[in-house]
Amino acid sequence: MKKIIFIIIIITIGCIFIALNPAVEASGSKFDPSILKEGDIIFHQSHSDQSEAVRIATNSRFSHMAIIFKYKGRFMVFEAVQPVKITSITEFARRGGNSFVIKRLRDCDSVLTPGTIEKMRAQGKKYLGKNYDYQFRWDDKRIYCSELVWKIYKYGAGIEVGRLHRAQEMNLNDPVVRRLIEKRYGKNNSIPADEIVISPQSIYDCDRLVTVYEQ
Repeated sequence: MKKIIFIIIIITIGCIFIALNPAVEASGSKFDPSILKEGDIIFHQSHSDQSEAVRIATNSRFSHMAIIFKYKGRFMVFEAVQPVKITSITEFARRGGNSFVIKRLRDCDSVLTPGTIEKMRAQGKKYLGKNYDYQFRWDDKRIYCSELVWKIYKYGAGIEVGRLHRAQEMNLNDPVVRRLIEKRYGKNNSIPADEIVISPQSIYDCDRLVTVYEQ
């Protein structure tokens, strides 16, 4: 009887540990969520047709990204999918095949004060529930992943992470990309050449960011 009770206790403790540390289960590795800080930026490569088109068009290693905040004491991913929502690190990692990179502002300890983080979180809340922007417009009616992160940093912390581009700078002639454009805009339309865009790769390459974890 004592042995059975002991086993139940061990299982219960294990379940609690996984619930409080979802990234450990998600990654299947020794990833320790305690390394995370609010404002960290997480990247991965999704496997949908749209994600592949985004990756090709922007010449990016990654097709999706998000920002990390704490909600009710747990680190969670705030991301622009359909719609903009709060996601567990477990789910985010799973969609990327449990392969992801985490980057952080180099001077985050002095710049991302608790007050600034709250402003960033409040800025993000304005986009919560908005539909994903399949047409990659720069207005706030809909929003896409890298646009969400850029605007949270810009309007919440006054920091620009990554260089803004124009649509004409993207690789729009690839067949995969053309199919997506035609699907979103129609065969006789295209993304306006002067539309402002921000790609995951542009943010990834930002020299103000440093990699803190990769798998």
